[in-house]
Amino acid sequence: MRQKMQRFMMGRYGADPLGQVYMGISLVLLFLSLFSKWDIFYILALALMGYEYYRMMSKQIEKRYQENQKFMNWRYQLAVKKNRRREHAKQRKIYHFYKCPSCSQKVRVPRGKGRICITCPKCRTEFVKKS
Repeated sequence: MRQKMQRFMMGRYGADPLGQVYMGISLVLLFLSLFSKWDIFYILALALMGYEYYRMMSKQIEKRYQENQKFMNWRYQLAVKKNRRREHAKQRKIYHFYKCPSCSQKVRVPRGKGRICITCPKCRTEFVKKS
């Protein structure tokens, strides 16, 4: 039976992280449909499961791979933004962050230095702020 399944899946796309997210969302929708009087959750869950199985059985491997890559890039960008915010929050105890008035570049200056003249590293504009 296992060999028959392997032969059947040969040349097909299979499961990927985007498919796992689709399945997770469909399970959440199914769970919501249990406690809701609306049938829309059930219909959406079945449609999403159907689409995921279509993706798994698809022989258009390149197209499915590109869909998954877009999702993975989007997920990576979210992780990068989250890490940036976390690092920024850690540094707020030690530094002040200002935006350059001309180019909007973020500039980091140490706290507790009084009024200082800040030079933007990008456009070389000088502006005075309290640190």
